Amino acid sequence: MAADTRARTIASFSVTERSTEGGSDRRGWKTVSFPSTLHLQPVLDILLSQIPVEHQPEVRLGLQEALVNAAKHGNALDPQKSVCVKYKGSNRDHCWIIADEGAGFSPPQAILSYETDDFPCEHQECGRGLFILHQVFDEVCWNADGTALMLYKRHQPARALMFAGCSSA
Repeated sequence: MAADTRARTIASFSVTERSTEGGSDRRGWKTVSFPSTLHLQPVLDILLSQIPVEHQPEVRLGLQEALVNAAKHGNALDPQKSVCVKYKGSNRDHCWIIADEGAGFSPPQAILSYETDDFPCEHQECGRGLFILHQVFDEVCWNADGTALMLYKRHQPARALMFAGCSSA
């Protein structure tokens, strides 16, 4: 298995970007890792480089929220701990797996929606980030111990059936 690794020193930390080729389950995945920090602009620029322009603002918001949660809540902003992002995509969809070195957490079972009045607390950060993730991404899943998050975004809507008198939204 061949790997192409590039290290970039950006601001006061190093971002390592690696491409992995090989087995069918790893084909096309790239990896970015960085020490826990809230200086995320360079990482976001890498992760958004292949995202269609029309989806970049919302995906940036979602990825930033996920990366902040990993660095701040997962790793307690400990610069000795890293956040690792594996990602791959196509012109139709993208997937990111974000892992931290923290103790993990138990994600909520129920997800808030726009259709209810149960919006996250307005005066404190109590679920706002999780709410954003579920609004931006088509799928949001955690591993069993709550230290890795998988985000999936579809860029092309599923083909809708057209009926007479109906229009797509």
